[in-house]
Amino acid sequence: MIISNRFQALRNRNQCALIPFITASDPDIATTAKALQLLDSNGADFIELGVPYSDPLADGPVIQAAATRALLQGTKLEDVLKMLAEVTPNLQAPIILFTYYNPILNLGTETFLQEIAKVGVKGLVVPDLPLEESSPLIEAATKFGIEVILLVAPTSSKDRIEAIAHSSQGFIYLVSLTGVTGMRSQIQERVKDLIIEMRDITDKPIGVGFGISSPEQAKQVREWGADAVIVGSAFVQRLAAENVEDGLQAVKQLCQELKEAVSPSLQTASR
Repeated sequence: MIISNRFQALRNRNQCALIPFITASDPDIATTAKALQLLDSNGADFIELGVPYSDPLADGPVIQAAATRALLQGTKLEDVLKMLAEVTPNLQAPIILFTYYNPILNLGTETFLQEIAKVGVKGLVVPDLPLEESSPLIEAATKFGIEVILLVAPTSSKDRIEAIAHSSQGFIYLVSLTGVTGMRSQIQERVKDLIIEMRDITDKPIGVGFGISSPEQAKQVREWGADAVIVGSAFVQRLAAENVEDGLQAVKQLCQELKEAVSPSLQTASR
């Protein structure tokens, strides 16, 4: 599986992965295509792409606003997939699709998975899919070479973390805070303890997301032992600049800064 293999390669080099998140079609689908290429060429190891949804319960105001803007343009899943079909052949970073469960149900699980696999998607995050109902999707996705990544909340019990770690594919998505996505001034110390606890339970890679917005926070999470740092709202906010080119330039700069923060070995090698 592509995501698992890439994480193993990064681990072999003692590197922490950078996973930027952007919302598809914000500000428009053409800019999304450009942003994916920029992220790919400026340090992203994987890229998480959000499918616009009308009721994004896990998302904070920045990403909610981005989804609203995309939907107001009439963006549909088929538009996102058409764009990915054109872009993914030129990307090194595997695409992880972030979508709520309703679009999957509407299209039908098998059809949805077949369509996203066809355009090069390698991973899937479904934030409103509970562990207890995830098995059919995971089993179906495996047939299409797609890894379903499950989320661990900071309030999860040890037993639940064990169950999620057992089922999650590619890596385990550790949510760094209680609540929705968004930029925070600091990362909760509980994350450090959770990473240590999870290391006793599983050897699968651990990616930390929700609330990380600066190179300093990314570096801190790496030092706590995370295998990946996931950054969303900070990228989405920059891409929403009034001038598209300014937004793309800001995204490029942030990606470079974050990559330097999580990859000290790369800094040393480049000197």
